[in-house]
Amino acid sequence: MYNAGDAVVYSSYGVCVITAIEDHDFSGENVEYYVLRPVSDNKNKFYVPTDNEALKSRMRSVCSRSEVEELISEMPQEDMFWIEDESRRKEEYRRIIDSGDRRKIIGLIKTLYIHGEELAAQHKKLRSSDERFLHEAENMLYDEFAYALRLNKDEVLPYIRQHI
Repeated sequence: MYNAGDAVVYSSYGVCVITAIEDHDFSGENVEYYVLRPVSDNKNKFYVPTDNEALKSRMRSVCSRSEVEELISEMPQEDMFWIEDESRRKEEYRRIIDSGDRRKIIGLIKTLYIHGEELAAQHKKLRSSDERFLHEAENMLYDEFAYALRLNKDEVLPYIRQHI
């Protein structure tokens, strides 16, 4: 169970702070909700029922500074996994992003970044779906890293490059 004031990563929305735990009647029944507010967007608010395991499974604690530093130090060893079949690739990359597994997200970013560089050398570009996956994965990861490292989001990539 999370508490008010806890920081969590909520799905692909990024880092949110649980501002409250409140009862609301949104569907004819009084239910207890976590009230989440994204740290990078003060306008949005998410209500996650405390008793809905499927939605709660999309919440996870933000990693610590030491966990981020460990993940960064291991980035060069992360495996790449390019999938030639576009529909299988989309399916697998969606599954990885939805899982929130930081190591697999790092592998996805690394794969798409290197594949993009290879294509650029041939005067080609990534497919738009691959660009979207790369952008979504980077946003998720950099948002969490920025929060844990107490940096601005645009300072995360230079920080990573400096430390690997």
